Amino acid sequence: MRVVVTGGAGFLGSHLSALLRGRGDQVICVDNFSTGRRENLDALLGDPGFTLIEADVTEGLEIPGRVDAVAHLASPASPPDYHRLPLETLAVGSRGTEYGLRLAARNQARFVLASTSEVYGDPVVHPQREDYWGNVNPVGPRSVYDEAKRYAEAVTMAYHRTYDLDVGIVRIFNTYGPRMRPQDGRVVTSFITQALVGDPLTIYGDGEQTRSFCYVDDLVAGIVAMIDGDVTGPVNLGNPVEWTVGRLASEILRITESSSTIERYPLPTDDPTRRRPDITLARRLLGWEPVVPVEEGLRRTVEWFRSRPEELLAAAPSLAGAQPGGVLLS
Repeated sequence: MRVVVTGGAGFLGSHLSALLRGRGDQVICVDNFSTGRRENLDALLGDPGFTLIEADVTEGLEIPGRVDAVAHLASPASPPDYHRLPLETLAVGSRGTEYGLRLAARNQARFVLASTSEVYGDPVVHPQREDYWGNVNPVGPRSVYDEAKRYAEAVTMAYHRTYDLDVGIVRIFNTYGPRMRPQDGRVVTSFITQALVGDPLTIYGDGEQTRSFCYVDDLVAGIVAMIDGDVTGPVNLGNPVEWTVGRLASEILRITESSSTIERYPLPTDDPTRRRPDITLARRLLGWEPVVPVEEGLRRTVEWFRSRPEELLAAAPSLAGAQPGGVLLS
C-alpha cells in the first residue's frame, strides 16, 4: 500500500512508519516537527520507499499520487506539549483531522484515527470499554487534548456516515519505548530520566493511581491491524495489565539500580486516578493483544535512554553541568 502517516516523525509515528516500510509499504510521512524529531527517521531517510514532507496538516494536506490509507497520528500528546501548544493541539484535532479525512475521501482510501484513552477522562467505569462515554472536564487544563481527540472522533464518524468513508478509530492507552523524549513529561520517561541521573523520582499523589503500559512495538502492530482491516471502532489499544505509579517507580529503580529517592507532590487537576483498557474488541476484531511484558519493555527502554547520556543530562536541570559517563549512564 501507499500510506500517509501524519505525525510520522513523532514517537509512535516513526515506529509505525518503520513497521510499514519493513513489510514493503510505501510511506509518506508528514510532520511539522513541533514535537516530532528528524532523528527518529534516520533509518528511513534515503529509502526510496519513504518520503518526508515537512508541513503543518492544519494548513492542508495535498499528497500527489495514489493514496491507499491515511493514518492520522499528528498531535502533541504529552501534558507539557499540549499545555505549551494548546491552540495548535485543538487545531490538529479539528482542522488537521478534517484535512486527513478529505485526503482519504478524494482517494477512496481508508482513514485511521489515533485517538486516546484521554477521551475517558477520569473514568468512573473500570476497566474502560469502548461504549463508555467518559468523564471529561471540557474547560479544565487537560481539555485542549481531551476535547481535540473527542472532536476528532466525532468528525471522523461524521465523514463515515455522510460519505460512507472507510474509517477506523483506535483509542491508545499509555505507550512507552525507545524514541520517547526524556523531557516529555510522561511518567515512564520522567522516572527513567530521574533514576539514571540520580534525581529523586517525583510521584504526584499517593502513588496508588494506576496506568496500563503498552510497549511501542505491540501498540503499532495494533495500528497496522486497524489499517489492514475494515473495523470502524472505536477500539481500545493498550495493555490490560494495571500498574500503580508507585510500583512503576520501584520497578524502574530496580532495573536501573539507582539510589534515587522518591518525592511526592499534589496530584494535578483532572489527573485520572485509574486507567485500564478492556481489549475484548481488539482481541476479537483485530486478533491483537500485547505480548511484551512491562518489565521487559522497561528494560529495553532504559537501555535506549542509557545510550543518550547528553540528552538525559540536558533534561535534568539539577545535573546540567555534570559530565556524562557515570555508573548509571554508562
